[in-house]
Amino acid sequence: MAKRGGYPGGMVPGNMNNLMKQAQRMQRQMEEAQKNLEEQEVTAAAGGGAVEVTVTGGHEVKKVKLSPEVVDPDDIEMLEDLIVAATNEAMRQVEEASQKQMAEITGGLGGSLPF
Repeated sequence: MAKRGGYPGGMVPGNMNNLMKQAQRMQRQMEEAQKNLEEQEVTAAAGGGAVEVTVTGGHEVKKVKLSPEVVDPDDIEMLEDLIVAATNEAMRQVEEASQKQMAEITGGLGGSLPF
């Protein structure tokens, strides 16, 4: 029987080097994508557009816009609920955009590296 040489599992040094280079390239792409995402802004509305909230990809609220008709001193609770709803929707959109961008980089690996 012939004796097999090399590395366990048939991994050769050249393949490992290529794999490491791919991992480093993917890491750079992910860092760049994260930076780009943090600079983006998403606006979401609630109450038929009566309340709009703009957040950054870094989950920072940048702006809240209220239509005059939604400002009712006798119903502050409704206004609070609309602000929360619009903010949560904007954050959800940011998370969705982030996951989509990372999936494009990782090829659908869920952010994990292929080794």
